[in-house]
Amino acid sequence: MTHKRILPATRDERGQISDILYKTPFQHAAIIESKRGGLIRGNHYHKNTTQYIFVTRGSLRYWYQPFDKSEPVKSILVSEYDLVTSPPYEVHALEIIEPNQFVVFTDGIRGGEDYESDTFRVAPILTPDMIRR
Repeated sequence: MTHKRILPATRDERGQISDILYKTPFQHAAIIESKRGGLIRGNHYHKNTTQYIFVTRGSLRYWYQPFDKSEPVKSILVSEYDLVTSPPYEVHALEIIEPNQFVVFTDGIRGGEDYESDTFRVAPILTPDMIRR
């Protein structure tokens, strides 16, 4: 997992431009909106796909662990203009803290009929009893 704050690449009197992905290949992009907090998304990993999550509104807690469980489950708070990268074989889950919106970019099969082609469900690393209320 990598996490970084996206800063403006340029700005002037009209506003600013922020590069989310630069010189990074991807095949699919989707916008995901969550209407309320207290939800869980994910609890899966991808064998061939790298996934980038860019939060545009609200926040979420990103939970992650290597597939081989060589490290404990960890989490990080992800806020507006943060980008999180999930590499292949990283189990990840999203704790939706509040209503939010994020864009998911994927380098690999992920959209349309292929949505579940490289998605592998596992024993959850995030369960409802772990959600902070």
